[in-house]
Amino acid sequence: MKEPLYRRVNTRARNVHHDHGGDYRHQRTAKSETSSDLTRGSMGRRARRGLDYTPLFRFLLGKVGEDWDGVRDEAAARLDSPDPIHWLVARQPHERSDYVRIGEASYYSGLYVDDENRLRAVAPQLGADDLEPSCPCCTHTFNGVRFGRKYREPER
Repeated sequence: MKEPLYRRVNTRARNVHHDHGGDYRHQRTAKSETSSDLTRGSMGRRARRGLDYTPLFRFLLGKVGEDWDGVRDEAAARLDSPDPIHWLVARQPHERSDYVRIGEASYYSGLYVDDENRLRAVAPQLGADDLEPSCPCCTHTFNGVRFGRKYREPER
């Protein structure tokens, strides 16, 4: 049995925010809402927070050049949901991107499936030295490697 391609993030630590928002239960009796808002809204599915898919992204980057069907089947078997696979792998040609931003400061190579059913990188020549951070406070990474360039203040 292989280990899963995701891990749980410590959501109980101090100052760790994982996109927590208000729940429907706190809104449904609010005086500002009208009865039409209540009938239109739905409780929906609870957001799943606290999962880190970095192992999946590294797995996919390591499988570039291999048969897509085998890679997809193995990844889907080791995930809780197959949706994160397509955060990196484009389904259609118009969805292809040189790199994909995951989270606040993590970037990964964009991937796609070629005509021979092989997993390929959209821009294989792109590296951490080619990208520039968008802010001075965060540690920006590309495929797990820290950006080579420093932050430059935009000219006014």
